[in-house]
Amino acid sequence: MSVARVRDAYAARAAEYIDRFGAIEAAAEQDRERVLGWARGVDGRVIDVGCGPGQWTHYLSEHGVDIEGIDPVPEFVDRARRRFPGVTFSLGRADRLGVEDAGLGGILSWFSMIHVDPDRIDVPLTEFARCLRAGGGLAIGFCEGPELVPFDHAVTTAYFWPLELLAGRVERAGFLVTGTHARTDPGVRRQGLIIARRRG
Repeated sequence: MSVARVRDAYAARAAEYIDRFGAIEAAAEQDRERVLGWARGVDGRVIDVGCGPGQWTHYLSEHGVDIEGIDPVPEFVDRARRRFPGVTFSLGRADRLGVEDAGLGGILSWFSMIHVDPDRIDVPLTEFARCLRAGGGLAIGFCEGPELVPFDHAVTTAYFWPLELLAGRVERAGFLVTGTHARTDPGVRRQGLIIARRRG
């Protein structure tokens, strides 16, 4: 699915999405703890790719992380700028981060690649590898499942990824996977988290 189609689908439901997920409290406490622990170990600037309305960017910034958020949806970026004026937010996309080679210390991709066609997932992963310095950190949240299959996400088609399969694609892009987690919480889809660092 194209970036434009995903952008337009989220733009059409931006207010609904913000009401439901726009506060960091909507994230499970253990997710907040894991992502914050990862971010505190990053040396250098972090980009929150697909930051949505900016709740994760703001949360990590409040805890001392040098971070900025990017998202292709203007409605999300506008809302994030108004709500969190002390944090930098810009329009941008995962496959074109617009930073110099090895210019970042970390990249957070929190459920922001779930709509990427599986045969194109290497494109953003390769861009992440280009932008991260050797040893730089990557954290990817995603919808985990036993098979690589599409499903009817509330906004637009998304994909379940087997944890080991996505971890393999991450490693193929130039990373060393250092941690994986998967769990099912009541009332929500099974979630996965991959922590990796850029190979030197």
